[in-house]
Amino acid sequence: MRMIAAVMYEQGLPAPYARSQPFRIEEVELEGPREGEVLVEIRAAGLCHSDLSAVAGLRKRTLPVVGGHEGAGIVREVGRGVTRFKPDDHVVMTVATGCGHCPYCVDTRPALCDLIGASRAQGGLANGARRLRTSTGEALYHYSGVSSFAQYAVTSPTTLIKADPAIPLDVASMFGCAVVTGAGAVLNAAQVRPGHNVAVFGLGGVGLNAVMAARIAGASEIIGIDIHDGKFALARDVGCTRTLSALDPKLVETIKDLTRGGVHYAFEVSGAKPAMASAIAITRKGGEVICVGLGASGDMYQYDHAGLVGQEKTLRGSFMGTGVAERDLPRYLKYFQEGRLPVDRLKSGSMSFDQLNLNLDLLDRGDVVRQILLPHG
Repeated sequence: MRMIAAVMYEQGLPAPYARSQPFRIEEVELEGPREGEVLVEIRAAGLCHSDLSAVAGLRKRTLPVVGGHEGAGIVREVGRGVTRFKPDDHVVMTVATGCGHCPYCVDTRPALCDLIGASRAQGGLANGARRLRTSTGEALYHYSGVSSFAQYAVTSPTTLIKADPAIPLDVASMFGCAVVTGAGAVLNAAQVRPGHNVAVFGLGGVGLNAVMAARIAGASEIIGIDIHDGKFALARDVGCTRTLSALDPKLVETIKDLTRGGVHYAFEVSGAKPAMASAIAITRKGGEVICVGLGASGDMYQYDHAGLVGQEKTLRGSFMGTGVAERDLPRYLKYFQEGRLPVDRLKSGSMSFDQLNLNLDLLDRGDVVRQILLPHG
């Protein structure tokens, strides 16, 4: 079938992206689903900082690739052998899944799955196949096995989680990455409990989901930190007890005074080296820094090793929420329906394909939290 998609042919093009046009909007060919595959009509796709990092070339991708890794849609066709889904099912698309039987998956850490991770890194589906081509027949690659910046996608059932049709698909689209990553860092990696004090560095889509999850977990102080104070009102509305500027020279002193020695958990979501240094500094003795944000591949971060040992602090990585999507996403979706996880508040607006590159600039400047691509207008 022919459809419209956003294709990236080159990484590292300069901002402003509205001018350099890293995503080209064009008609491409999509093969139908084969055995063990699913065809999804994509109704909404979130624009994430991970997409921005890929565009900037901070983490390499196999090119040319149809972009997008966070989305939601409706199942239109299933291949032979698919039993978990049927046409008309509403689904969330996520990369936080694995093969189900390797040592990491058995250990309930599917985001670390080597088998599916290798296939996605090479631009294939979970089964290693590719179903995309340009209109002239050139092979295209799949972005993280999803490629949600398109009108349709053929994908593996392992990337899909059923959603209640009552949940708007533009809201559901944010659950596949922003929600599962931010909420999971709090509820799975840190396992925040009532009375804990936490700080969140970076108040974008992932960071604000961490804030909301910390409120659900019963944290006492939830301190939101960002370089853009325009995000502070929303952050307080969804759960921050206070907000502070990352540029404040007295940031560390203020938080230590406020929390009597530092926070139990600091969530570093931006991937910025100065934020990481501050996160370590504001963490109390015996506390943990949960590292969520990704910098450029190969980046090295410095810390005071003697201080880390002497104060028994922990640096813990959390990738895609350190959880099990099949278990966690239905719970997070239910939290939304109960009003406890108001993910809809994070939607800054929607866009069509021709606005995608412009919205990369808005995201890069920190002007928006989550913009949602509507592939069918």
